[in-house]
Amino acid sequence: MIKIGILPGVEIELNEYMESAMEQLVTTPYGDPSSKVITGRLSGKEVVIIKRHGDKDEIPSFQVNNKANLFALHKLGCTHILASSVCGSLQEEIMVEELVVFDQFIDLTTHRELSYSDKLDHKKLNHSAFHKPFSDEVRDALIEAAVIKGYTIHTKGTVLAVDGPRQSTRAESNLFRRWKADVVNTTTAPEAILAHEIGIQYGAISLCTYYDTWRTDIKPASRDEKMEVIRNCRGMITDLLLLAIDKI
Repeated sequence: MIKIGILPGVEIELNEYMESAMEQLVTTPYGDPSSKVITGRLSGKEVVIIKRHGDKDEIPSFQVNNKANLFALHKLGCTHILASSVCGSLQEEIMVEELVVFDQFIDLTTHRELSYSDKLDHKKLNHSAFHKPFSDEVRDALIEAAVIKGYTIHTKGTVLAVDGPRQSTRAESNLFRRWKADVVNTTTAPEAILAHEIGIQYGAISLCTYYDTWRTDIKPASRDEKMEVIRNCRGMITDLLLLAIDKI
């Protein structure tokens, strides 16, 4: 039976759309999830929502307890995960307020714990080839939802994962471009890695909120400017998540 975990980004609220919503207290061997766990139904499907950045969006990306969040979804029987995030563009053609559905990543994180092999039986973990780190089923649902809604979407993209909280130097940003990375963010690769290991299909929709530092013709975006983009586009993200749930 399909059960969908949702990891919404900052300013994304889905609770008001849920049927039979209930809060659950979930403990994990890796600590508490980022937020209260909400179970219920959305678009006719059973769902579990954990707000990645906390109930009040108070947890920055580099401090998110990814292992607890993903393990809680696993513990509650989720078969799929839909995540939303933000990113910075490394390419001219990916513009601010546009959406990307990732198909690959490059992981440069060094301060994240990205395996459950410390506590779980290795025989229960998925250590198969990781050549396709994102679920085709979840990706297709997100892309179909965007097409139906008429939103501009990039149907493929390589996200380069960094720890943060600092942004790239210009030299780093240009290096990432030479590596053919399309965007940079801090949240997606750790979640995808952990989801794969515990056998959950994972996909993410990401909103471009700024250009990374490779551009010399504009000033780097401030946090307030990025937040304004999120607020302008949160209705679009909500629409896509709700419709994608229906399509899975």
